[in-house]
Amino acid sequence: MADADAAAIDTNTVRLQVAAARQEESGQGIARIPKKVFQTLGITEGDVVEIEGKRVTAAIAIPSYKEDESLDVIRLDGLQRGNADTGSGEHVKVRKGESRAATRVVFAPAQRDMRLQGPAQALQRVFFKKPLVAGDFVATHGQQPVQDVPPEVRRMFNTPAYALTQIRLQVVSTAPKGIVHIDENTEVELRPEFEEPRDGRGTVNYDDVGGMEDTITALREMVELPLRYPELFTRLGVDPPKGVLLHGPPGTGKTRLAQAVANESDAEFFTINGPEIMGSAYGESEKRLREVFEEAARSAPSIVFIDEIDSIAPKRQNVSGEAEKRLVAQLLTLMDGLEARSNLVVIAATNRPDAIDEALRRPGRFDREIIIGVPDEKGRREILAIHTRGMPLGEGVDLKELARSTHGFVGADLAALTREAAIEAVRRIMPKLDFDERTVPPEVLETLQVERNDFKAALKRVQPSAMREVMVQAPTIGWSDLGGVEDAENRLREGVELPLRNPQAFERLGIRPAKGFLLYGPPGTGKTLLAKAVAKEAEANFISMKSSDLLSKWYGESEQQISRMFARARQVAPCVIFIDEIDSLVPARGTGGNEPQVTARVVNTILAEMDGMEELNSIVVIGATNRPNLVDPALLRPGRFDELIYVGAPSVEGRVHILKIHTRNMPLAADVDLTALAANLHRYTGADLEDVVRRAGLVAIRRSGESATEVTAQDFREAVEDSRPTVTERMEAEYAKMKGELKKRALEVNPIGFIHEGMVEPTRENKHS
Repeated sequence: MADADAAAIDTNTVRLQVAAARQEESGQGIARIPKKVFQTLGITEGDVVEIEGKRVTAAIAIPSYKEDESLDVIRLDGLQRGNADTGSGEHVKVRKGESRAATRVVFAPAQRDMRLQGPAQALQRVFFKKPLVAGDFVATHGQQPVQDVPPEVRRMFNTPAYALTQIRLQVVSTAPKGIVHIDENTEVELRPEFEEPRDGRGTVNYDDVGGMEDTITALREMVELPLRYPELFTRLGVDPPKGVLLHGPPGTGKTRLAQAVANESDAEFFTINGPEIMGSAYGESEKRLREVFEEAARSAPSIVFIDEIDSIAPKRQNVSGEAEKRLVAQLLTLMDGLEARSNLVVIAATNRPDAIDEALRRPGRFDREIIIGVPDEKGRREILAIHTRGMPLGEGVDLKELARSTHGFVGADLAALTREAAIEAVRRIMPKLDFDERTVPPEVLETLQVERNDFKAALKRVQPSAMREVMVQAPTIGWSDLGGVEDAENRLREGVELPLRNPQAFERLGIRPAKGFLLYGPPGTGKTLLAKAVAKEAEANFISMKSSDLLSKWYGESEQQISRMFARARQVAPCVIFIDEIDSLVPARGTGGNEPQVTARVVNTILAEMDGMEELNSIVVIGATNRPNLVDPALLRPGRFDELIYVGAPSVEGRVHILKIHTRNMPLAADVDLTALAANLHRYTGADLEDVVRRAGLVAIRRSGESATEVTAQDFREAVEDSRPTVTERMEAEYAKMKGELKKRALEVNPIGFIHEGMVEPTRENKHS
């Protein structure tokens, strides 16, 4: 930054550039400034400073973040930027402020749909000694602590329980005028109804949009620059951008972001909701659209926001009605017609960009398309901080932990999660409420807190919205519930759990994690249980698909289902896709016989999805089969199913472990020796051992009737006589032979999928054996 920019304008004033404060400090009424500015202005931490943009406001000065110490910036939250009528990147004058004790202060709600009732004395406690200016927006601050400040300043923010909830208010008037503070003698009035504010920053600003820092930066340069500084584009001899298309999954905050942009830039905001434009009379829809654009042009600088644009500008070749086609044509001419429009930017939002007429998706109409995706862990932490800002949180609540365990959640899902957690907290105090009184006792309100267990209970009820159609019950089986599959478990842990939990380790070494795992082995050995345990332990979303769900009799439908499944997995990554009995979905192509064409197309689609142009980031595909020789060899090469994991019959130690798991809740007699029992059950799989335990229980009931209290060794002996192992010696030998041949088979297939001479081609008989 140039020295002239930050030079003192006089000995008592400093010019600083505005930057956004951290989201957790929103509503605290503080300004973070460098220590050298404290010396220049002759102030100490906790003093009041006057900030002059287009308006004058006041804040409590505290030291800047460590990374800002060498910069000439002042960090202000969204409310403070609105109070000074300035934006990020602009400059303000900062001087020492003189705050006088107020005789009277009047507050009102900052939102149109809010009605407040309550003792004004509570507000007196909340805003005690805080600087206020008439016309400002202020907030009763929530739970978030202010970091890096001395204890005497911190005490200003530790107000009684009423302040645990964040409510945005407008300072309607003060006596005297100028910068004032509330003391013991100030008369405080709270008006119940909303007063018309200067702008909408009291409702939504950038502090209320989490997890999209880069998106906000991109949008600001596309929207704020042309509206605030049109002369820049004139000097460069180019037309300013005319439109921005925001697209992404539902609930990611597209509409909220557009509202924040409009409130933060000095622009009039016009909203077009698709269905409201449509009229019944000929030409009525186009007329309404023209009227909105004409009014926006008169009020320039202005933003026209079109929500759900796919409903009013669908692809013209896909609609039969003439009215829809005329409306699309009208929108095209309004955005890029003969009539030049300056100081007007169109922002549109949709979650179906492919449904919009392609003539709109070109420079000159929508100059840039910004994807608002599913937030990452840092973004989820920010969004949770926003939604819990006004929530009294218990000591055990860790937002970082919550952010880690909410993969695939968008902003709307996280809002629902906090709401459900709050309802859980209310459910706890229901017995203390007197429904006849219709009021909540103050002592009950003061103890009301949202605890960690409330969030855990809410997590069971709230699922990521992108997973609603394919969500299966979140797996409850962990590694401790599995026995006899140690080798497979270790390989899956390092292949799935490690890259999903710690991708940085792979980036450091410059290697990619495995994309797919094929679990194969005899029936009943625990392949499906392994996939469930992987998903639970890796804290990933879990999509389980059966081959029958993906195959359809309609042409092209099966391939679409698979593409849709992978697209959804990308949205909610990290994600485990589990396909059971995969041999029926992807049989070997080109092996002769009457193989249906649909399976060949399905194989091609899965090959392309797993190792095509689109990267699979944080997505793992696990297939399970007991007939791996029928799976198409092209899937078995590195880059698709990287790891082929044999899950066989368990060893003696494995059998003991499995028996212990299944007899966990069974009252065993003293003569039962599980180790000796396991030693005699050669080739018994996990399913066989569960069957033995179940039969032993039935024998005990048969012997002692319904009053049976324990299961004896004799009961187990009888159960073993009635059962038999699933795995035969011949089957074991076949799998051992197959183990070495599978990788070789993948290498011996040419690019078009035909098996080379010298390879054994399965006959019609053994193909279905």
